[in-house]
Amino acid sequence: MAPLTSPLPSVSRRRFLQWSAIAGGAAGVAGATSCGLQPKTADAGKAAAQERHVWSACTVNCGSRCPLRLVVKDDTIIRVDPDNTGDNTVGNQSVRACVRGRSIRQRIYSPDRLKKPLKRVGKRGEGKWEEISWDQAYTEIADNLKRLIQEHGNESIYLQYGTGVIGATVARSWPPAGTPVARLMNCIGGFLDQYNDYSAGNIETALDFHYGSYQASNSNDDTANSRLVLMFGNNPHETRMSGGGEVFVTQQVKAKSGHKVIVFDPRCTDTAMNLADEWVPMRPGTDAALIAGFAHVMITEKLHDKAFLDRYCSGFDEAHLPAGAPAGSSYESYILGKGPDKTAKTPEWAARITGVPAPTIQRLAREIATTKPCAITQGWGPQRHSNGENQSRAPMLLAALIGQIGISGGGTGSREGYATLPMASFPTLENPVRPVLPFYRWTEAILTGKGMSYKDGIRDSADVNGNKNVKHDVTLGSNIKFIWLYGSNALVNQHGDINRTLEILSDDSQCEMIVTIDNQMTVSARYSDIVLPDVTTAEQMDLAAQGSAGNMGYTIFTDKAIEPLYECRPVYDMMTGIADKLGVKEKFTEGRTQEEWVRWLVDESRKNIPGLPSFEQLRKDGIYREKLDPVIALKDFRDDPQANPLPTPSGKIELWSSNLHAMSLDWPMEEGNRITALPEYVQTREMPGDRLQTRYPLQCIGHHYKQRTHSSYGNSPWLKEAHPQQVWINTIDAEQRGLATGDEVEVYNDRGTLRIPVFVTARIAPGVISVPQGAWYDPEKPGGRDLGGSTNVLTSHHPTAYAKANGQHSNLVEVRKA
Repeated sequence: MAPLTSPLPSVSRRRFLQWSAIAGGAAGVAGATSCGLQPKTADAGKAAAQERHVWSACTVNCGSRCPLRLVVKDDTIIRVDPDNTGDNTVGNQSVRACVRGRSIRQRIYSPDRLKKPLKRVGKRGEGKWEEISWDQAYTEIADNLKRLIQEHGNESIYLQYGTGVIGATVARSWPPAGTPVARLMNCIGGFLDQYNDYSAGNIETALDFHYGSYQASNSNDDTANSRLVLMFGNNPHETRMSGGGEVFVTQQVKAKSGHKVIVFDPRCTDTAMNLADEWVPMRPGTDAALIAGFAHVMITEKLHDKAFLDRYCSGFDEAHLPAGAPAGSSYESYILGKGPDKTAKTPEWAARITGVPAPTIQRLAREIATTKPCAITQGWGPQRHSNGENQSRAPMLLAALIGQIGISGGGTGSREGYATLPMASFPTLENPVRPVLPFYRWTEAILTGKGMSYKDGIRDSADVNGNKNVKHDVTLGSNIKFIWLYGSNALVNQHGDINRTLEILSDDSQCEMIVTIDNQMTVSARYSDIVLPDVTTAEQMDLAAQGSAGNMGYTIFTDKAIEPLYECRPVYDMMTGIADKLGVKEKFTEGRTQEEWVRWLVDESRKNIPGLPSFEQLRKDGIYREKLDPVIALKDFRDDPQANPLPTPSGKIELWSSNLHAMSLDWPMEEGNRITALPEYVQTREMPGDRLQTRYPLQCIGHHYKQRTHSSYGNSPWLKEAHPQQVWINTIDAEQRGLATGDEVEVYNDRGTLRIPVFVTARIAPGVISVPQGAWYDPEKPGGRDLGGSTNVLTSHHPTAYAKANGQHSNLVEVRKA
């Protein structure tokens, strides 16, 4: 396949050579030396002698985690060098940062850096602030916490989802329960926590019912033992872009093993371009229908692994349904048209829904059933639809249908796993608050949280952290009155239906205080009441947890390279100051500084990792790595299912879930939602066939983008220049609308309108457009057209059926020339 790429603006060769030496405006380092461009002189040698390398890391939420060797001179970072350890073998690879990590100086020295504590003086979002002292900020936050807890209880204090510093250990923003903010709140009675997350909320819930708990697939290095690799919406070459992460692993392993790769995706992603032998374009949200078409071929031609299904699974055929299940409700009956809908899921049926031709479905079904070992993985895009729970269960069912679970070269049909070192975590104490909120329903909990219960998605913390098959009906005792927003742009930019979200946030009689902790003036920070300026990773000492890298476990020592800029402070110091105002400073700190906590974490980790060096040695080395065993998911279960039952009611893989069946009988459903015991194809809201298509005929999805990680790096000028925000549209759809690449277009539906350049390409399925997610919302006026290209102007608050999660890729829109 010949590469089809978007034309880029004119960028000089010198600029690309200087990725690691970006000039930073706010810190006045425009004259900093650039990498490899200085003449070799005596003065240059003297200057080099005054430079020092300090290990740091890029700790944003891309799935990788990359070390950076910061070159520091006169307390200024003048260059960013890559990892110079490891080699080019899988399991000991160098972890080479991508263009985002290499351009980190543009974040550190950004004009958007927050410099002093700020207090809102106008309306939320109006942009009117006054600078206040740290003491005033601590006092006002502490006073409001005490007041709101007294009036509404600790359940009124919510920690919002945030992954801006997901890779750190002390200064970590995710999960919320693992942050210094959580430790502070647990010192004063706890907080309202959330379960699951924007990345994978539907699949995380579906896995609880299918496998009994979260279950990854085999690690990508294990595909060395595969003959066929299927990737459903899985795009590691953009979502795991690090040179030491899954880009490296997948390419190296394929080169070694020669296995075939098939990518199923509405968009011909970089993974499809770089790795796949075949790209199968399909309509978004129809994976369950495609797999049902595969199943029809396999069952009617007796290509499925009946022995595996009989021994390890519950509900494939009528003979293996659990007691009490309605007759005709097995997956085999559903496929053959013997179930309630009386419709055979033939390749022709699947073709009408998915857009994949019936002969292609037949061919692929036979190839998948007869080529083994076969590794099946899925990304988290397919589950981010309005029918996301069933979408995510379908590839898992396919893995069972061909009996490839629990073996080397196979997989579970979930996201790829990866090996990790058992590094210690920063202790955050116990949260006594019992109700836990589904992450996507916080806007609803601001308005009508009090009284929300299990059928609204509220769970008991004991169920979230313990037995997933025991459900306690807990009730939320308060609306959300206070939001902590740490390292997060999910208050506005990353949440659904931005315009509706801003309506809710603008009423400060509902949520009375929003406190943002960040180092950039993000879109979400604009809608806060108090903003606290955080330091970057380069301005504090910490440990960086590893990212996805096949069978290599590693940890990075992130040292303090420069003194904190302006009046910025580490989040640990902020929480210490607020704890002092609340009278719990000693309980919060246990007498330790942040450096002393890092020393403690290294010592604790060494108890479980014999080879991990001492604090001093790790600080010097910068990175520690070990080659670990490949992840073979559910191997123990495959070897002996009686001795190693799954935590499901049957102890088996539940193709037909008894718990979901029970929920389907009495859970109230939002319009368009339906719970099914099987991973059926469900046509839910804003999917093909929705009557709304007469007005908005195009399906709009989002995709991860090189320019940023979600919204992190979204304000980097060089990255925006190299990777401009564009909406992808198929050539057929563009011709019908008179569009050419580079045209300014409006993408719109009832929720909002964004103005954006268009990229016309054959790399996306007809009837589908894609807006790279994470661009910073920039309306021409409040509620008006967004000029920044934020896809969430178009997305919905509508929760999915039982995960109550974000179906943010199910959007019907129209496109017109601006």
